[in-house]
Amino acid sequence: MSMRVAVLGGGVEGQSAVRYWLAKSAQVTLRDRSANASVPAGVATVLGPDYLKGLNDYDLVVRSPGIKPRDIKTKAPVTSGVREFFDKCPARIIGVTGTKGKGTTSTLIARILEAAGKRVWLGGNIGVSPLDFLAKVKASDVVVLELSSFQLMDLDVSPHIAVCLMVAPEHLDWHRDVREYVAAKGNLFWHQQAGDVAIYNAKNDFSTQIAQLSPGRKVPYLEAPGAVVSGGRIMLGAEVVCATTEVGLVGPHNLENICAAVTAAQEVVGDDLGPARRAVREFKGLEHRLELVGEIDQVRYYDDSFSTTPETAVAAVASFDEPKVLILGGSDKRSRYEELGEVVTRSNVRAVLLIGAMAGRIREALEAAGYRDARAGGGSMAEIVAAARAVAQPGDVVLLSPACASFDMFRDYKDRGEQFKAMVHQELGE
Repeated sequence: MSMRVAVLGGGVEGQSAVRYWLAKSAQVTLRDRSANASVPAGVATVLGPDYLKGLNDYDLVVRSPGIKPRDIKTKAPVTSGVREFFDKCPARIIGVTGTKGKGTTSTLIARILEAAGKRVWLGGNIGVSPLDFLAKVKASDVVVLELSSFQLMDLDVSPHIAVCLMVAPEHLDWHRDVREYVAAKGNLFWHQQAGDVAIYNAKNDFSTQIAQLSPGRKVPYLEAPGAVVSGGRIMLGAEVVCATTEVGLVGPHNLENICAAVTAAQEVVGDDLGPARRAVREFKGLEHRLELVGEIDQVRYYDDSFSTTPETAVAAVASFDEPKVLILGGSDKRSRYEELGEVVTRSNVRAVLLIGAMAGRIREALEAAGYRDARAGGGSMAEIVAAARAVAQPGDVVLLSPACASFDMFRDYKDRGEQFKAMVHQELGE
């Protein structure tokens, strides 16, 4: 009799898990809260509010990242797509976590390794389920995985090279508290071996503490022996990687991400910094991360819709010396906006356009910090961009960096960013 497998959640990882276990001739049942979940042909389903009931009837339960481990009640073994990948992957794995910068850093690590002639697989939270390419991975390859706290919550195995970027409280609408969120990140390091490598942000207390969980060799970045920013250059030891003016990415926070990527990649590449130099100069960043959309009437418009926390909006504001028209707001993630208010007050922000459910909360934080140039941004992206055009002056930057989730007005952060770009391109007449 074939194995009975319940896949919980019908998102990207859930669909990948369905395909993977179907290929193993398992009897797969997809279970999802939504009655409209996409179901492959021939797959049994349990859809609706009772989708987590009756899980004792299976030989294996596969958890998707969005489902809390504590909500799964079963006597059957519980795994995840990421856990299965770690178990079966023949190649070295570099795992990257942190609150923000994971996608950029993971992608840049992969670019450096590719420039060094390595065959690289990039997946995880970045949108590609690693199970989809597991069968193609060879022992001589390198796998780079971006891993979120949701994926790490119940992971009991760690990669050969673990990287922790800056960590700040986030997803407190999902995690019980900050301690649980940080502990989830810690699983990337906790199960390492003595011969493994733990790379961490030396300027971030959470990151530093998390890396200490590893029994492996600990390598900081932003501090020797890892890559550092010094004298307008990115350095690794006595060697210059590049001048900061040569970097294709915008913002000082991305200099930190570059240091993390270079530090991690050189653990594989060795002493040759040529690949890192080439990759860092050529890499322009990911979509919806401080992405230049266009220029209208000498005003540049940037899409930073991936910014869903106050910390990332603070980083975005710090990326520009020019006067800024800042678009803030969206749905609630139980964030605090006091620091953002103080940063906006002292950061040459011409106006703040407030949108979404958190507009009132953000306005309160801005006014408490002494900022008085906040106004309603509108109820649609067309109105938001029109409002930005009306207030911006030549030489300004219009910055969509909302500091909030998007689910009150948009499908997700990608939809928010795409609508912003579409409206800017429409104004450009493109």
